[in-house]
Parts: sequence; structure tokens; C-alpha cells
Amino acid sequence: MRKALLIAYHFPPFAQSSGIQRTLRFAQYLPEFGWEPVVLTVKPSAYPHINSASESLIPPDCRVIRLPCLDAARHTAWRGRYPRAFALPDRWASWAWFARWRAARLCREEEIDVLWSTYPIATAHAIGATMARRTGLPWIADFRDPMVQPDYPADPRQRAAFAGVEASVAANASGLVFTTPSALDTYRRRFADLPAERFHLLENGFDESTFAGAKSLPENGSDGTAESRPLVILHSGIVYPYERDPAQLFKALGELKRDGRVRPGDVLFRFRAAAHEGLLRSLAADEDVEDLVEIAPSIPYPEAIAEMLSADGLLVLQANNCNEQIPAKLYEYLRAGKPI
Repeated sequence: MRKALLIAYHFPPFAQSSGIQRTLRFAQYLPEFGWEPVVLTVKPSAYPHINSASESLIPPDCRVIRLPCLDAARHTAWRGRYPRAFALPDRWASWAWFARWRAARLCREEEIDVLWSTYPIATAHAIGATMARRTGLPWIADFRDPMVQPDYPADPRQRAAFAGVEASVAANASGLVFTTPSALDTYRRRFADLPAERFHLLENGFDESTFAGAKSLPENGSDGTAESRPLVILHSGIVYPYERDPAQLFKALGELKRDGRVRPGDVLFRFRAAAHEGLLRSLAADEDVEDLVEIAPSIPYPEAIAEMLSADGLLVLQANNCNEQIPAKLYEYLRAGKPI
């Protein structure tokens, strides 16, 4: 069986990101296509939040190699500031320092046949580029999101670093994979000198086995009957303050409440594992809708799927600066079959 080295920052036990699912499913299903996955990721200390239970989702025969990685913002900061050299192309650049010295030896010892890295984060592609140059192995660069965008990154130095990583991808990758047709088209134009056959579309999706094993939570986690409980509208996953700003949603809720068209007990907007809980609480307080909003903690992935199945409606936030991205949760929402 041929071997594929999967280079991914987002991997169990990381919590609060659906980004782990793409790599996890590759690790789970590649053997069915004649490929043995070996995952190169970071030690759990690099993650701001972990869910140890999620490690049970890793296939038992999948070899996982975890290297040290410092989050510059958490591990090297002094009074809220940290050296920029530790944070280019991103805050996890130190992962590449540890990966570079192991690159050739790792591929030789594991008898790797192909490299695969996934963005976010940019350092994963930086590692992929280094390993491709040093080993001569074919490298697939997977873009779950576009990297350099018209307004991202905002910092000029980080933007230049991102552009440098993209240039390395163009120069060294055997294939570039994107999750949406619009992102694919953007990169075809950006790297118009590359052969068209190097660009591929592999959209996100859902894993039917997860839904088959999930059971709907009784009455949306409420003690009331279906007639007495509020209508539950669920947002499952991170709320991004800039890319998918929820401010207008809260303003609309405030207007509806002030007009008497929505009352406490009629509807409950539940934000599950939103990460930016402080922002949501502030917006709710500003509009006096705390009694219409619930901020809920992270739960294991199978339970999150079950919660989607039990909700009355599902909420997705999208902005025009994300038109080339489709939230991964949307595919799970569609499978859940609830109004979105």
C-alpha cells in the first residue's frame, strides 16, 4: 500500500474548529483507495482548546506524528506583544522549524510516496513546500480557504509572507486542490502560467456514518414539551467577528423585540462553541436580547451533529468578503434537513 503524509495543524484533539474533519476523513477513508495515511501535526499544547474525547475519532491504525509548536500569541507574548519573527507566516511558524530538520528523514523512514498539506494554516503549506524541495516527492496543496484575499491578511508583513507561501505552492506543488469553484477560478487566474491540469476541485461534505450514529437530543435539550419550549435556532461552530460579523443579526433581533414581534420564550438563538463568546454577550446586551440568546460551550462532534438534527432551524453567517468560501458546517446543515 502506498503512503501519504498528511500535514495538518487542525487535527484531534483540537476543539472549536470544523477544520479537523477534512484531514480526519482523509485519514479514515484513504486506505479504501490503496493509500496508508501518516499524519504530521502538532502537539496538543499548541491548541488553545482541546477535546481529548475527539482523539477516539482517529483511526486506530493511523500513525500520527506530533511535533512541538509554539503559538506566538500564547507562548511568547509579553504584555500582549510578541516578536513578529515568531509569527510569520502565522503564529504557528515554529512548527516549521521543528519539521524542517525531520523532513527528509521522516519521509525516508516512513517510505512516503506523496505529500499533502492543508491550509489554514499557512505554516502547513510552508512545511509542504520545504519537504517537496528536499525530497522531490509529489506534493498536493489543499486550500480549504483562499490565502491572499483583497482584504486579508491586513498586516502588510503577514500579507507578504502569505504571498511568499503561495509562490512556493505554485513553484513546487504537483496539484492545487480547492473546496469551491470560485476559489478554484481565482487561483487559476492568479497562477495563469500553470497548466490547467494542476488545479482540482474537491468540495467539502458530510460523513453519513456520523449522522447514522447520531441520535437527536430530546426536545432540543429543554425540559419543556414541543408546544411550550421556544423555537431553537442553532449556530454550530465558530463565529468570526470580521469575516461573518453577527452584529446585524443582533440588531434585527433587538428591533423585533422592541416592536413586540418576538418575546422571550418564543425563540432561542443558540450559539454552540462560538469561540468569541464575549463579543456575542456584548452584542446581546447592547440590543437587550440576552433572553433570546444562549451561549453554549463546545461538545463532542457526534453530539454536535445530534444537536443539529434536533434543532428547529440552523443558522449560517456569511459576508461578501467570504464569497469564495462555503462554511463546512453548511454541508452538515443540508444533511440535517432542517430549515437554514
